[in-house]
Amino acid sequence: MDADALRRGASQVLLANWTGASTVPSRTLYPHQWSWDSAFVAVGLRHLSAHRAQRELESLLAAQWADGRIPHIVFSPAVPEDAYFPSPSFWRSSQAGQVSGAPAAPETSGIVQPPVHALAAWLVHRADPEESRRRGFLDRVHPRLTAWHDYLLTRRDLGGGGLAAAVHPWEPGTDNSPCWDRALARVEPALPGTFRRADLDHGRSADRPTDLDYGRYVRLAADYREAGYDDRATRHAFAVEDPCFNALLIVSERALAAMARVLGRDDTPHTARADALTRHLVTRLWDADAGLFRVRDLHTDTLVDEGAVTGLVPLVVPHLPAEVVRSLRDTLTGPRFRAPATRLVPSYDLTGPAFDAHRYWRGPAWFNTAWLIHRGLRVHGLDTDAARLRRGFLAEAGHSGFAEYVDPVTGTPRGARHFSWTASLTLDLLNADAEETLP
Repeated sequence: MDADALRRGASQVLLANWTGASTVPSRTLYPHQWSWDSAFVAVGLRHLSAHRAQRELESLLAAQWADGRIPHIVFSPAVPEDAYFPSPSFWRSSQAGQVSGAPAAPETSGIVQPPVHALAAWLVHRADPEESRRRGFLDRVHPRLTAWHDYLLTRRDLGGGGLAAAVHPWEPGTDNSPCWDRALARVEPALPGTFRRADLDHGRSADRPTDLDYGRYVRLAADYREAGYDDRATRHAFAVEDPCFNALLIVSERALAAMARVLGRDDTPHTARADALTRHLVTRLWDADAGLFRVRDLHTDTLVDEGAVTGLVPLVVPHLPAEVVRSLRDTLTGPRFRAPATRLVPSYDLTGPAFDAHRYWRGPAWFNTAWLIHRGLRVHGLDTDAARLRRGFLAEAGHSGFAEYVDPVTGTPRGARHFSWTASLTLDLLNADAEETLP
């Protein structure tokens, strides 16, 4: 598919998934607003309409909790209750979350997703600075995004090592990664008859998390809800430090610093936090022998011996030690993550014991992680590798009908089609330039 056809196709997906205030990831499988999806969508929307991209982020931030958290789902009251599970009546955020500052409306989930939002907001501003200034975009979003990071760096520093912790497998965005298997084994699953999975109405069971894993997800979410979504009161049965989550926090802190400079404010607090987070990321999660970053299980205070794409995403962080960048590049281009058919990056080590080419985050190649790694390669001047990944991304996006993810071995499309972040990030790579990297 040529560039013009790709651009038209991607634009049509975003138009079709637009609800009037935000963009759903998929009209079928994901009919509400998702947190990091909206951030990725805004990155691509800025090439069509900077104004609409700003609205995408503003609609998400309108559901921010008083404690600073940005919830991972903002529910649309126009969507039937049984269209997605866990539904608004499961989370009960407006009642159960009052102590933690949940808004009275709209209803949201109580957990979070990776903090890519400030990076997205900075890129949206750069797409049309005049429109951004006219609408006071940065003036309004900067304090909200700062509060979001404050929440993560205070209430979520559960390990005491300066990194943000995830308390549910859905929070890092890589729901059923093998990286969670050991921690999830400690969780007693909810009984099968106590919930109904709506995802299997639209997705093949072979592509989706197992019923056992889903029961554990439900148990963790219910326990968090019963504790009022209060991180200080909850006994978290699942608590991990994820390298992708924290890498995006670092990059977004640098984006907040860039915003502060434009607004005439002191950028020092943000740059200092980004520098400290980078040191903590390397100290706590880098595995030199494996050549990638690992997840830290906070219950055992040990690194999880699994290789996942989230261990490569920290390439997106500027100022990593040179030996770390070299090792990450070697791992990315070696046999563990060099997909034979797609030139994308599998979500799990191709040679690992839990690899599954079809099942969600246990092997398939995703477009959002490819976009992040492409950005990281450019940050570190690895332009030949970045160009190869970009070509693979654009080819698979077109071939798959902007699929949610693809089989890394065969290139077969998997998951939802006409997926918003695939379309959005396609637009971004079609418009890729060199001016948007952060200091």
